Amino acid sequence: MSMVYSEDDRMLADTAEEFLSARSPVSAQRALRDNGAILNYDADIWQQMMELGWGAITFSEELGGLDFGYKGMGAIFEAMGKHLAASPMLSSVTLCGSLLQQLANTEQQAWLTAIISGEKRLALAVDEHARHKPDAINTTATTVNDGFILSGKKTMVIDGVSPDGWIVSAQHEVGCSLFIVPFSDQVKVKRLKLIDSRNYAELTFSDLKLPAAALLGKAGDSFKALEHALDLGRLCLSSEMLGSLKALFNMTVEYLKVREQFGVKIGTFQALQHRAARCFVELELAQSCVTTALSTANDSPENLAASVSLAKWKLSKVADLISGEAVQMHGGIGVTDELDIGLYLKRIRVAQMCFGDSDFHQARFSALMA
Repeated sequence: MSMVYSEDDRMLADTAEEFLSARSPVSAQRALRDNGAILNYDADIWQQMMELGWGAITFSEELGGLDFGYKGMGAIFEAMGKHLAASPMLSSVTLCGSLLQQLANTEQQAWLTAIISGEKRLALAVDEHARHKPDAINTTATTVNDGFILSGKKTMVIDGVSPDGWIVSAQHEVGCSLFIVPFSDQVKVKRLKLIDSRNYAELTFSDLKLPAAALLGKAGDSFKALEHALDLGRLCLSSEMLGSLKALFNMTVEYLKVREQFGVKIGTFQALQHRAARCFVELELAQSCVTTALSTANDSPENLAASVSLAKWKLSKVADLISGEAVQMHGGIGVTDELDIGLYLKRIRVAQMCFGDSDFHQARFSALMA
């Protein structure tokens, strides 16, 4: 298991950094927020990401992918976190792409091909509660002669407003089944407004009729595939958080070098140096956790769950430390909209909760290691 980026991974990271610096800086995300963009991301920039091949990074060449592995994808998400770049990479490519790769039949492979190219977008609808509980499924699917009847409600659907369709989990037969639900006005979509100004939705299915071809995988036997896809999503989200925290830490260190108090730079105060040093050490530990999990995804996927929960837990804890210190060291201006710190803080807070907070992953890691 390699703990360092390969030359190809570093080249991919450099390309992502160069592209996002030029086309999707933090100021662009601020503009999307202020303008009330419907999708909360720039569709033109999304297509350019797909033209760069980002949607194909983790998929095999047989499926039209580049077979780079998850270290390459982690480098992309870290760069996105650094620039707060909003896109459907997590929802469509990582989550739904993984499920299609695992479960899609020949006809459904067309969805995967369209996702890899960026022609289509899917969003995963799994959570039904305020806190992440993927196994607490109240949405039901009932088998009828020529298909299924889907009823229930999903919340916190990432990029759930105006996709080409959703992959929805439901109680069916004796377990969890997944269904591809094309976008339709028969699905009630309610936009959710969260503090990071991204695209979230609540979906309501009221006796929605689905054809037999909507079933993804085997009836009642899809939870294992769902958990694997969620782990990959948690891993990519952890990589994004790592990029955001690195940017936030660097901004804070630069501020310590220029801010003067009592006629001297505050970075010369030993107490602040110690606090910054602690942040640096914890950030390096978080980097190690993420890199280990990315390597595990490539080399030993059977151990992925524990590695991912460790990484997500560690990133959530380090996020509390670094975001808090960033605000404190900047002083009062750190909580105003004048600086970008607030934008990072809001995105980090939502990312901490998505797909399980620190308590969720601490309990999960303990159970997996018992």
